[in-house]
Amino acid sequence: MSDTTETDQPQDHPKSAPENRATDGPLDESEANAVRPYVDLGGVKILPRQELHLRLEVEEASKRVVAVGLDYAGSTLQIQPFAAPRSSGLWHEIREQIIDQVHTQGGTTKVSDGPFGPEVFAEIPVAGKPGEKRIARFVGVDGPRWFLRGVIAGEALTSPEAATKIEDLFRSIVVIRGTTPMPPRDLIPLHMPATGEKETQA
Repeated sequence: MSDTTETDQPQDHPKSAPENRATDGPLDESEANAVRPYVDLGGVKILPRQELHLRLEVEEASKRVVAVGLDYAGSTLQIQPFAAPRSSGLWHEIREQIIDQVHTQGGTTKVSDGPFGPEVFAEIPVAGKPGEKRIARFVGVDGPRWFLRGVIAGEALTSPEAATKIEDLFRSIVVIRGTTPMPPRDLIPLHMPATGEKETQA
């Protein structure tokens, strides 16, 4: 077989995930404890805990839920689940795109090895506010047929104790890939909890 067409194809990257992901999380639906009282948001399930506040980020034009925001321990964790190939991972490629985007905005990035594997620490200038920077930590985990991205901000960036709490929260997330065929990198659909909570307009 010839590899001459390789340049036309997206490169297959190995999966990036902690060695203990299947036991310590983030978990696939098939790995999670079915009797735990998760909040079902479609593509992800969140384990309730004291002082955890959950926000759904909705795209104005389409009214589609595009991310889940979790406020906890003086920090915020934004999560997005994406469809991924069965055998290869997305985090190596997406990480490079995040770095390029931050640099395009005039920001700086530093890549380091964290508890979930490679992660990006970014300082991004705030538009219209000279001298002000937004600081964020980007983490990602490749699972079976899914990829989970997290963006961490707040106290977890400076307090090891708060960071441990947010990392534990990220590990507790369960991703529901479902059986519907989806192109890799498509956002796995998210929705409001089934408890009757409706979206409220501010």
